[in-house]
Amino acid sequence: MDFDFTEDQESLRDAVRRWVDKDYDFERRRAIVKAGGFSREAWDGLVGLGLSALIVPEAHGGLGLGSVDAMVVMEELGRGIVMEPYAQAALVAPTVLAQAPESVQAQWLPRIAGGEALVVLAHQERGARYRLDKVETVADGLSLTGGKSLVAVADMADALIVPARSGSGIALYLVERNAAGVSTRPYSLQDGSRAAELSLNKAPATLLVGPDQGLAVLELAVDIAIAAQCAEAVGAMEKLVAITAEYLNTRKQFGVVISSFQALRHRMADVKMQLELARSMSYYATLKLGEPADVRRRALSQAKVQMGQSTRFVGQQCTQLHGGIGVTDEYVSSHYFKRLTAMEMQFGDSLHHLGEVSQRMLDTAGVFA
Repeated sequence: MDFDFTEDQESLRDAVRRWVDKDYDFERRRAIVKAGGFSREAWDGLVGLGLSALIVPEAHGGLGLGSVDAMVVMEELGRGIVMEPYAQAALVAPTVLAQAPESVQAQWLPRIAGGEALVVLAHQERGARYRLDKVETVADGLSLTGGKSLVAVADMADALIVPARSGSGIALYLVERNAAGVSTRPYSLQDGSRAAELSLNKAPATLLVGPDQGLAVLELAVDIAIAAQCAEAVGAMEKLVAITAEYLNTRKQFGVVISSFQALRHRMADVKMQLELARSMSYYATLKLGEPADVRRRALSQAKVQMGQSTRFVGQQCTQLHGGIGVTDEYVSSHYFKRLTAMEMQFGDSLHHLGEVSQRMLDTAGVFA
């Protein structure tokens, strides 16, 4: 199989990398963290690159590109540990809206492509333990009542995609943040990014996907988010490894650079092996997004398990190789470690996805009816 990227994809990678290096350096990121974990100006920079239009169909003003292009973008955003919720707003939201009635698509997709609307997924509920089918938010006609947790930039978004129980199934709705009955409580996560609790009290909503297909579309949306996060983790780990290697080649002990110590060289070799394992599973996850649901869901869970193992190992080893400086807020590597730790817990932690993989293997083998 050919894993080479096309010339256009390499050009896309270079454009995003230049933006990260020039406009999202460590000092700017620290300033954004102190300001609350989200910068509209930084988001406008991504929009200016055309990234908000990446997968939006051309008929609605987008570029109509695919999942591999999205993976390339996410790797580069991971290198800069960019906190703005690109995957949520530019990959997940257009995917869900593409299943909505044409009138809703025409209203929202061009605005997303042009950067005029920021729409994020609000799916996680307290006590759900990552289960997508456990939804207590209820729909009464076209009004929603309930709550969602850990919603990315919920207090800054223009609209939210909300799963709610409707009849015997789960439907997907779009709720505008400024609508009556909508309230948010923002806070910062461990990695400095911005999230919020979302409360809905008979909030007016627009139906996107009915209860017959709502759960299936939600699963696809989360799988896309997982694939994007896997790519982001690869980019973050790659940069962290480079920072660590530079430190080892600079730091001296007993009159020599510590990169010459065989024990540390072996540890770096193990770190790079975990990075490459993560990269291969990131490619696997992206390439499986177009497969049937059962195959896709198993593949994405497998990728998330490997990603959890790799991010934990790489983050811990690189921090330990730095010594005490590796955990200080003033030093860049600690922020990579924080981001990698947060990613392991999002969209299902390693234990959850290990259970998903095991269950699907048992189901395939016919152990359970």
